[in-house]
Amino acid sequence: MKKKVLVIEDNTDIRENVVEILQLADFTVFEADNGKIGVELALKHLPDIILCDIMMPELDGYGVLYLLSKNPEAAAIPFIFLTAKAEKVDLRKGMEMGADDYLTKPFDDIELLNAIESRLKKKEIQQTFYSKSLDRLDSLISKNDGLAELKKIISERKTRQFKKNQVIYYEGDRGNGLYLMLTGRVKTVKLAEDGRELMTGIFTSDNYLGIQALLANEPYSDTATALEDTSVCLIPKDSLDKLLNLYPDVAKEFIKLLSNDIREKEEQLLQLAYNSVRKRLADSILRLHKQPGHDNEDGFKITREDLAAMAGMATETVSRTLSDFKDEGLIEKKGSTIRLLDLNRLTKMKN
Repeated sequence: MKKKVLVIEDNTDIRENVVEILQLADFTVFEADNGKIGVELALKHLPDIILCDIMMPELDGYGVLYLLSKNPEAAAIPFIFLTAKAEKVDLRKGMEMGADDYLTKPFDDIELLNAIESRLKKKEIQQTFYSKSLDRLDSLISKNDGLAELKKIISERKTRQFKKNQVIYYEGDRGNGLYLMLTGRVKTVKLAEDGRELMTGIFTSDNYLGIQALLANEPYSDTATALEDTSVCLIPKDSLDKLLNLYPDVAKEFIKLLSNDIREKEEQLLQLAYNSVRKRLADSILRLHKQPGHDNEDGFKITREDLAAMAGMATETVSRTLSDFKDEGLIEKKGSTIRLLDLNRLTKMKN
């Protein structure tokens, strides 16, 4: 079955050129010359992907994205902005609103087709991930109705992409839901009054971000930033509130996750308060090593600055201590990659 693409672009030459390329690539294409018509076509045809200009008459690209995000059937459709170079500085607004990608004009046919195929493929991977994740969630919920409701909530959300070093949310922002990590890595950081950073956690796939803010109904207590290209799913707060109220077993599970998070932070505080520099760094390295996807062959990547924030140390102290560990045969370090050579000795040092 042919994939459906909606092109919303007020420049006739650009729109006709894009439509021609997509038709030659065997897509079914719908086109609109302004945002208002684009929204109408999107709701009528529910395309597999939408390409949308930012600056348009009647309704701009931001307005199109906003209106579609409010419709359950259209909210999950991958959305790519078409933007002029001068508008690139405004893209953060669009990405924060839920856009999946952008193409800077002028672009060639290969760039266009690659962007579309990449988004469609990621959507398929997302659906597969949800299927596996929901199987694991069976144990969280005792009632079939609860599981069905959770499946519905998650299936209606689309993946949000964050580039490396892009902020997902800032400390003090009002939480509007719970982030489920799909791929990539994210760090959370608190800022001290003197401007120094303390890393409060590193998260990978299947982890949740923002549990404390959700359960306490408070602003985020730290800032979350992507350590690498990352995809997440934002589950709306109002939907989760209803689910937690209706199904106590789900609430208990999230409370367990929050309790584990608090316990880890307590252990981190004890390390910072009483342990030596070597013990603190050894503990941080071991915590990173235990994350999913890491093994002795590949090691893990982390910058000196992030490692310093995690261990509560100065960057220069981290550099000296890492050199000592390397000289002692405990680790191997190449660039930002650390590989453990003697797990037992590092563990004894930590304890």
